[in-house]
Amino acid sequence: MCGIVGIIGKSAREAILNGLTKLEYRGYDSAGIYLNDLQGKQYLTKTVGRIQNLKDKMTSDEQGQVGIGHTRWATHGKPTIANAHPQFDETGRFYLVHNGVIENYQDIKDKYLQDTTFESNTDTEVVVQLISKLAREQKLTAFAALKASLKLIKGSYALLLIDNTQPDHIYVAKNKSPLMLGLGDGFNVIASDALSVLDQTKTFVDLHDGEVADITKDNYQLETIAGNKVTRKPYQLNIDPDAASKGTYEFYMLKEIAEQPSVLRHLIQYYLTEDGTPKLAPEIVDALAQADKFYIFAAGTSYHAGLVGKMLLEKYAGIPTEVDFASEAGYHFPMMSKHPFLIFLSQSGETADSRVVLQEAIKRNLPSLTLTNVPGSTLAREATYALSLEAGPEIAVASTKAYIAQVATQAVLAKAVGEKLLKQEARNFNLANDLSLAAEGIEQVLTQQKKIEQLTDQIIIPSRNAFYIGRGIDYPVALEAALKLKEVSYIQTEGFAAAELKHGTISLVEKGTPVVALINDPVTADLMRGNIQEVIARGAQVIIIAKQQLAKATDDLVLPELNYYLSPLITVVVAQLIAYYASRDKGLDVDKPRNLAKSVTVE
Repeated sequence: MCGIVGIIGKSAREAILNGLTKLEYRGYDSAGIYLNDLQGKQYLTKTVGRIQNLKDKMTSDEQGQVGIGHTRWATHGKPTIANAHPQFDETGRFYLVHNGVIENYQDIKDKYLQDTTFESNTDTEVVVQLISKLAREQKLTAFAALKASLKLIKGSYALLLIDNTQPDHIYVAKNKSPLMLGLGDGFNVIASDALSVLDQTKTFVDLHDGEVADITKDNYQLETIAGNKVTRKPYQLNIDPDAASKGTYEFYMLKEIAEQPSVLRHLIQYYLTEDGTPKLAPEIVDALAQADKFYIFAAGTSYHAGLVGKMLLEKYAGIPTEVDFASEAGYHFPMMSKHPFLIFLSQSGETADSRVVLQEAIKRNLPSLTLTNVPGSTLAREATYALSLEAGPEIAVASTKAYIAQVATQAVLAKAVGEKLLKQEARNFNLANDLSLAAEGIEQVLTQQKKIEQLTDQIIIPSRNAFYIGRGIDYPVALEAALKLKEVSYIQTEGFAAAELKHGTISLVEKGTPVVALINDPVTADLMRGNIQEVIARGAQVIIIAKQQLAKATDDLVLPELNYYLSPLITVVVAQLIAYYASRDKGLDVDKPRNLAKSVTVE
């Protein structure tokens, strides 16, 4: 669920359609708009597919002085017109758009809405039907009914609600999903991303989690769900031409971190059919399926993505996989199996070390595949096959969204090859759903930026060195996390398999040493807790990051549940943000760390 735009007090149609168009890059599968002319006429238009379909479907008569629009990424229910937003109640009084996931929607449906007729399969309709029922039965205003409903639901949401009996108001609510208010002269706008409405206003008021608002064309009332008034000073969002490509972000790195949910959603559309089947050229899948062993060659962040890819390929394709540093393999070529297949990971596709290995493979007539973010790059041209990471331009030197794309694309390979080889694990692998959940999980992490910044400022920045530790799938994430922190903050950081610390390196842990512990592996979670106690006993300051199922009340950050083999897609984002805030709050150039280049074209 990707984009929201609402406006009240001026011609709404073009403002909303233009705003939704600016959010197209996020990925979506349906769109809709509700307009009310405040004179008794209202219009609801919804389509599947692109926003252009929505524009084509609307007639010139459909205008309004208030409206809400939405681009949807299907989660609850397939991409259909019935499931597209805005959703409405059975009386036709309330219209609602929603970003996020309502975790207890089924419980609400069973407990409060047994006699309600539903038109969609969405959790969003459950919310609007609940609001309607509470308003009728308890004789509440729309705003009061919204607040009463929020006390019953659990989950993440950015909500815009219109009551057609009082259409000169838009009611909004926010929790763990972005939403902001834009102030105009005689009108106000609401959006999930300021970029979508910068042509309307540059004056904004942020909404915080647990807050609601009653918005009219000339005013707004901001308060908590409990009814306590909130006062927050508006701010100006002035973007100079040089920073325009960064959007509303201070640095490219933060912008690219924030784009990662969109990258995952785009990859789902790009590499998977509607029923979740991989869309890869048959010759690529056939060549991969004939291998008796995969060899992944990469450097830096790509190498760490390859370590995650190894686990994915072995789990779902059932083929042994080795990961090597390209810089070493180019001059000490590994012993190959009888039917090897070489996979090269490179954001730029120009990595010199990898090209040395590829040239050796070409000499030996070995099949190869390059995964790169630059389709026309050298590695893409010279390998037997090439696939695009589709992450979009990555400007910051420290790679973020390319890593996410590499892990996700390797998951596509693993599923495709596994299905070709009739592996039951691959058939059961609901990759489209898992990647959608990963995108939502990243968005939830992004709502915790203030807490991540506080932990970074209090524990990481004061130290000259730090450690990341993890077991299982968390070990390669610890390596990537350590690389990110050292890259942009210049803090000496190492990633370790947690139990390995006591085989020597724990001697470096002393009072105040930051240790970031990752817990996503249910098999070793208890052992991991023991490793944490070992470093605490030596004086370490520990930040514990655990997935919900394994979390304790004292953990610092709790992450959403996700398929174990894809958990790095969420966990790594916390590490990226720690690195970002460590660099920014030290006053460094986040996007251009010293001594580093975006594309390493020398050996």
